Amino acid sequence: MRRVFLSPPARRILRILLLLLFLWSAIWSAMYVTGRWLLRHRIPVSPSNVFLDRNGRLLYEAVAPDSQKMRPVPLSRIPRPCIEATIATEDRRFYEHPGVDPAAVLRSMLQYLRTGKIRSGASTITQQTVRLLYMAPKERSRRSVWRKLKEMWFALSLERVAGKDEILSGYLNHLYYGNFAIGIDAASRSYFGVPVSDLDLAECSLLAGLPQNPALYDPLTNLPRAKRRQKKVLALMVKAGYISEEDAKFAAEEPLNFSSESFQIKAPHFVMMVQQLLERELGVNRVRAGGLKVYTTLDYGLQEIAERVVRRDLKALQSSPDFPGRNVNDAALVSMDPRTGQVIAWVGSPDYFDRDHAGAVDAAMSLRQPGSALKPITYAAAFDPKLPHPYTPATVLLDLPKVFYDSNGEPYQPVNYDRKWHGPVSLRTALACSYNLVAVKVLEHVGIGRFLALAEKMGLYHLPYTQANLSLTLGGGEERLVDVTSAYAVFATGGEFVPPIAILRVEDSQGRTLLRDVPIREKDKHRSKERVLDPRVAFLITDILSDDIARSPAFGRFSQLYLPRPAAAKTGTTTDWRDNWTIGYTPDLVTGVWVGNADGSPMEGVSGISGAGPIWHDFMMAALRNVPPSRFERPPGLVQVRICSDSGLLATPLCPHQRMEWFIEGTEPKKKDDQWQEIPIDVRTGLRASPGTPPQYVEKKLFRVLPPEARFWGEKHGFPQPPPESNSRASILILSPEESGSYVYSRSASASEQQLKILVSISAVVSEVRFYVDGQMIGSDRSEPWEAWWPLTIGKHLLRVEAIGKDGNRIAVAERRFVVYGK
Repeated sequence: MRRVFLSPPARRILRILLLLLFLWSAIWSAMYVTGRWLLRHRIPVSPSNVFLDRNGRLLYEAVAPDSQKMRPVPLSRIPRPCIEATIATEDRRFYEHPGVDPAAVLRSMLQYLRTGKIRSGASTITQQTVRLLYMAPKERSRRSVWRKLKEMWFALSLERVAGKDEILSGYLNHLYYGNFAIGIDAASRSYFGVPVSDLDLAECSLLAGLPQNPALYDPLTNLPRAKRRQKKVLALMVKAGYISEEDAKFAAEEPLNFSSESFQIKAPHFVMMVQQLLERELGVNRVRAGGLKVYTTLDYGLQEIAERVVRRDLKALQSSPDFPGRNVNDAALVSMDPRTGQVIAWVGSPDYFDRDHAGAVDAAMSLRQPGSALKPITYAAAFDPKLPHPYTPATVLLDLPKVFYDSNGEPYQPVNYDRKWHGPVSLRTALACSYNLVAVKVLEHVGIGRFLALAEKMGLYHLPYTQANLSLTLGGGEERLVDVTSAYAVFATGGEFVPPIAILRVEDSQGRTLLRDVPIREKDKHRSKERVLDPRVAFLITDILSDDIARSPAFGRFSQLYLPRPAAAKTGTTTDWRDNWTIGYTPDLVTGVWVGNADGSPMEGVSGISGAGPIWHDFMMAALRNVPPSRFERPPGLVQVRICSDSGLLATPLCPHQRMEWFIEGTEPKKKDDQWQEIPIDVRTGLRASPGTPPQYVEKKLFRVLPPEARFWGEKHGFPQPPPESNSRASILILSPEESGSYVYSRSASASEQQLKILVSISAVVSEVRFYVDGQMIGSDRSEPWEAWWPLTIGKHLLRVEAIGKDGNRIAVAERRFVVYGK
């Protein structure tokens, strides 16, 4: 045979090729062996996590987090939209790469070089599956190059021996979706109460967005945030070509019905919330590792009472023959010790497993409009003695129609719940009876910035700092029941803020303490007990909210807000009947109750006193049955003064309505009441007597002399005003429009519906009042109230009012300028 000789360069190339072939074969073999080993060796099942109440009573045992609520299902039973939503969100090139995506790795490296930080892990679905199934919990959370390289090696190895569908199936069956649900079928049953095979595009896209941060995107506690995440997933599906823009829009707008399959658990909403706290503090991987013993603050004896009361009173409300068709299906209750912040009862809904009414949604953690429940904070800000001109419980304001304007010049006219105007009222009465217009006036006096600052100090972190307006005091923002309840605890403690907590301590399997006194809100992690309110102000608010006589004009005596012990309470009802609240407290217990519908649909005529009030009352009565009554501590620096209730000034013998009132030292009135006056009347004319009136024709009569703006109200409500003197000059007070007022004409609204009310008060006897705008007479009036209506016209305008005497001559004139803007 003829031997073939290769040149030295060719031999070198051949040796290199053989070496590369050997290395590739060795690597491939090693990957195959590694892959086969991976298929046989998974991380062992973890021990249980145990949740206990404060007395050691078992609430829930999360048996083997890798199998507790996990129901493995084959890929064929998982709907296509769920698979596509997951791939589009987590790894769009899943079916194209060999287990590691070079493009994603390169992108991550460039981001790291550019910013010095790892912005994205570039992990494929295969890499995440490896992390879930073949790495210990401690290793999963470790951020290191070695861990990343090991993960990539395992991912490449796994793809040598397992198909893409098999890997995807393992991934979907081991992902953690929150609320103890591991695997997509368990998630489907936990959030929607149905097997995964029943899910549609909207439900699949919502679930696909959860694994990134199950606590943050939990739809049962923060649906708006979960919906925003869902829209992002749908957008990624559109980008990947799985669905159309129209499909995405339709899915985003589809209403979602939340519920859960039944399983053995006590206080389910509370336990789910505690699980989220653990994940926040320890991380998902550590919680999944198991072996935790969680001692919570809950008192299950009181929890049972709370659940029973909520269900019973809600059923009574639904079946009341006096109020049929009320459309009220949901309620929530949170109760805590105000001195420690420890939650002792937590009801997120009447039935966690009620599919028809989204029972799995935790209304205690949902953002809702609190209505008038925020008014005490407004008044607390107004009573602050550091305010340049602080108000007091005796301060009297006029509860009469008034238009306010926001920063954009939009008019805003609040009305009271009873649709009535109450004239001059003290702030004690206004707060106790929850009069809306007075509360808006108080907020205007305080300033929105000062109100928001105090609210935040008291733990209300969700009120809007941007676009805030005077409606805030009537519940124009949104807050959670747990937060509002905690804010009321500040009043109960005499002005001290105590962060609400749900976990007393957490121990590992070795008995070592990992956590203590875990606050519910992350913002409270760096806060401790602190004084945020003057104790004297807190006492004044408590004294008003516990005054059964002061609130009787609105609620009657011994209403659902009354307890046979010192107790303060306040209701809240939104104008559209979507939410109603009752929050109240004793020195030992603060409890908040919300009633409404989980889907946000309005109730029919259910107010805070009729809806949430009975639940609050019945729970407080039962919870405090064996607790001796205690009084609210009165701090030093307060004085009690006898005042005239009608004016808030020092009482005189003429004032028929007197009471003792509390004041912070230095804010008590110094002036005597001048509202009740004895005025000499000439019985021949009915006018005031003059110095020349013969004594036999003079009769002294007692009058309640009201300010000009309230005189018409006084005449209408049985307080006739003193007549003018026979020789007195007439004067005109223009009540509406306001001086230099601005009004808005909407081009999109009907012109007939946009009219300005002109209202004046006259200090003398007149026969007629004539009204002119820009020199044109628009009307006249011959009896009180002296008023006219003018159709709005864009531009600057001059109002002129003329009073005509008995002899037909003009005896008084008043003018006012105002502006109407168009939009």
